[in-house]
Amino acid sequence: MNFPDDYINKIICGDSLTVMRQMPDNCIDLAVTSPPYNLKNSTGNGMKANTKSGKWAGNALQNGYSHYNDNIPNDEYADWQYNCLKEMYRLINDNGAIFYNHKWRVQNGLIQDRKDIIRDLPVRQIIIWRRKGGINFNPGYFLPTYEVIYLIPKPKFRLAPKANAFGDVWEFTQEMNNEHPAPFPVALIERIISSTTAQVILDPFSGSGTTAVAALRLKRNYIGVDISPDYCEMSKKRIEKTKIFNELPNTTKLKTISLFQETA
Repeated sequence: MNFPDDYINKIICGDSLTVMRQMPDNCIDLAVTSPPYNLKNSTGNGMKANTKSGKWAGNALQNGYSHYNDNIPNDEYADWQYNCLKEMYRLINDNGAIFYNHKWRVQNGLIQDRKDIIRDLPVRQIIIWRRKGGINFNPGYFLPTYEVIYLIPKPKFRLAPKANAFGDVWEFTQEMNNEHPAPFPVALIERIISSTTAQVILDPFSGSGTTAVAALRLKRNYIGVDISPDYCEMSKKRIEKTKIFNELPNTTKLKTISLFQETA
């Protein structure tokens, strides 16, 4: 594969580390991603498999991801994610940054605030994504309603003008009309991308292509990577629909959005 022709505005089906290691230094402006959380590996309040009743019954995430085992020994998982972050950091240019969404967990009575993953990478800020609503499968715990976004920038990274007026707690509804088991809200990714001047945005765990969709809506370029052929195909279909939507007149877009809101 040749950069940029085989990467820019493409969904690449492959292993994220392998693909990133083939890309040149300083070739992107921004990395925005949310990896699998290793939820199946739990000795604490993690996901229980094969729930037959309650709100988790039939939930897609309970069945795991396509072409990926979300049950890895924690040390192996942390090493893998750290290596992925190191590659993202190599790829962003001197004005670039990583927005890395993850979840603090408690396992075996110990808090995992993801220091085991972030390690020596230069975190500038922690942003709280407060989800509107959610589901709770464990009667011994309160309903989890937030996740964490780590801002890991190069030293010269600055926000777009006026973006620093946003607070560090963001409230967005979870994505509901999406076949992927753990989709990002488009509005959340649009907040991130529009808060920067980035033109080329990488998502090495692109899932259903939400980062690509948000980038297109903001007239930016994307690179998506995912190991699942199912999710890559899902992404490509969403991207084509987004391109068609972008070409509509503004009045038609407003009517389409209004109709969607009424039927959602």
